[in-house]
Amino acid sequence: MVKVLIDGREHECEEGMTVLQACEQAGVEIPRFCYHDRLSIAGNCRMCLVKISPGPPKPQASCALPIGEGMKITTDSPSLRSARKGVMEFLLINHPLDCPICDQGGECDLQDQALAYGFDRSRFAENKRATGEKFMGPLVKTVMTRCIHCTRCVRFANEVAGVDTIGMLGRGEDVEITTLEQTLDSELSGNVIDLCPVGALTAKPSAFRARSWEVEKTDSIDVMDAIGSNIRIDSKQGRVLRILPRLHEEVNEEWISDKARFSCDGLTRQRLDQPYIRKEGKLVPVPWQEALTLVATKTKQARARCAAIAGNQCDVESLYALKKLLEGQGSQMFDARQGGAQFDPALRNGYLFNTTFARVAESDALLIVGANPREDAPTLNARLRQAWLHGSLKHVFGIGASCDLTYPCIWLDDKPQRLVKLAGGKDGVFETLSQAKRPMLIVGYDALERNDGKEIWHLCGVIAEKASMVQEGWNGFNMLHRNASSVGACEIGFNRGLEGIQPLLVAMVQGDVDVAFVMEADDFDLESLKRCFTVYIGHHGERTAAQADVILPSAAYTEKDGTWINTEGRVQQGFAAVSPPGAAQAAWRILRALAEELGEPPAWNDLQGLRTSLVQEHPDLGTLDRPLSAAWQSLGKAGVLREDAIVAKRDNYYMTCPISRASETMSACTRARRALRSSAMTHAA
Repeated sequence: MVKVLIDGREHECEEGMTVLQACEQAGVEIPRFCYHDRLSIAGNCRMCLVKISPGPPKPQASCALPIGEGMKITTDSPSLRSARKGVMEFLLINHPLDCPICDQGGECDLQDQALAYGFDRSRFAENKRATGEKFMGPLVKTVMTRCIHCTRCVRFANEVAGVDTIGMLGRGEDVEITTLEQTLDSELSGNVIDLCPVGALTAKPSAFRARSWEVEKTDSIDVMDAIGSNIRIDSKQGRVLRILPRLHEEVNEEWISDKARFSCDGLTRQRLDQPYIRKEGKLVPVPWQEALTLVATKTKQARARCAAIAGNQCDVESLYALKKLLEGQGSQMFDARQGGAQFDPALRNGYLFNTTFARVAESDALLIVGANPREDAPTLNARLRQAWLHGSLKHVFGIGASCDLTYPCIWLDDKPQRLVKLAGGKDGVFETLSQAKRPMLIVGYDALERNDGKEIWHLCGVIAEKASMVQEGWNGFNMLHRNASSVGACEIGFNRGLEGIQPLLVAMVQGDVDVAFVMEADDFDLESLKRCFTVYIGHHGERTAAQADVILPSAAYTEKDGTWINTEGRVQQGFAAVSPPGAAQAAWRILRALAEELGEPPAWNDLQGLRTSLVQEHPDLGTLDRPLSAAWQSLGKAGVLREDAIVAKRDNYYMTCPISRASETMSACTRARRALRSSAMTHAA
């Protein structure tokens, strides 16, 4: 520890800290623009000036100055205030006076600092420099005349996102931030908007729609992947305008994916807002009572021949209510793995991301099997890149479809037979993994959504055991789910059996199911529903709704209070920001009304009662914001592997659910990425 004096008060700081970090730790706020605690130090803006003694007489930039024993730091004095005012005056020489039309107004660092260090007039008579706008794709709007060249966006792109699209050209007065007119080819590109301390980079989809003080702010959880990123939903007049990240060091830090941030415009398109019944081959709008009566009649007739398939974004409460409804009819036919992932949902250690996100930085060797963390979990991939960038993660190997992860990865094979060699210890890569101090394995849905997925899952467990990935104080076996509902469905027993949804689909095709409840699921083989009376509970009119016999409109994730469990087993709750459209209701309300229509009302009448019943049956779900833990058990049994390669199941990152597929912004991103990739292939040829 190092002792320093900050404004006459003694403080102990860790060796290696900068003066700015020491002052922040002591509770002294230092103005800054270019410094960010998750990015490298640039020292561009010179706003964070302090006086150091003993030392040179002039003020120094605190962000780039390491502390030393006995250092005396002065953070506020007439000379420092004068120096900071001078820096601010220089920053504002070319800055336009367009705060009234700037989307950053009200949440702008430059405005805040100008209030304390600005001047009410300019002493410069020269013409202001104008800078042309830069093209950064369909998500980021640029007004580069406002840019103060802090280079936060450049450092984020290079260090966190792992792309070299943004850079700086020119010198002195001619310097410019540019992308050379290219789309930002990153799943995290929207985070540069939050990083920009001025209005140079703003959100293009929500431009000029509202001021920051006009919106209602609601805390919630992202459901576009299984990370469970903490988000803030900004709404105005009952409509979601934008989604921003909330700080959570152990989950998403302060980043969110572009899909989480920008797909919200899909919430208002193709919405189901009233019940429908199919009459004479056409879906006809009907009152709630008529729809519920028909469904109840069909359910009473079917009894144990009812089945249910749940989608990727369902909250735990809705899954629990649907499970209880079917169990009341004597049915055990339900599952939420509509992609067909094969693993045993009875083994918690086999379906969790056991290492947890916060501890991936400790890993020094990684094996990826059938996963693409860059698209499946962009914020997790950013953590993995940071681990590689800072030297802890030395070896990354992959089995499956090769892809650019933004950090070096040696792709060993695209066929699962390589896992047999690794499990037998007959591979040089096995030695590297077994000799590592903190080896880690990530298995994804590209491997598990195969007919031999359970065999691959078993082999991954064997490798984890033999390569010492599971040891005292460390569990390196991780499943990377893609869907927000997956772990919750496993925890409450909604997912059943090793083979996933396949036996359920076979039962439907063979006529063993009379009534099929489909809740927010549109990504499975709909041919299996042709012999069933189909009840669709969902919020978007997609493929399943078009084929359903009854449609019961439900609320989307921004329109209901709900609980989701992320891939590391962290139980988190989100809150409703806006009301559902029309007559739509939260799914658990619909299912409770249906149970009452069946004459079998549950013991709970409201959400709190439902949660009480849920926690009584599953006590581990009563602890919020803490990852679930599980003792290690061997995974399944050996079986026969297929000879074909593990291929990428998804071909479009931006459109993976009903909300994102209805989003015009995600459609624009899809076109931009395809054009970018096509251009790259043309240049390569």
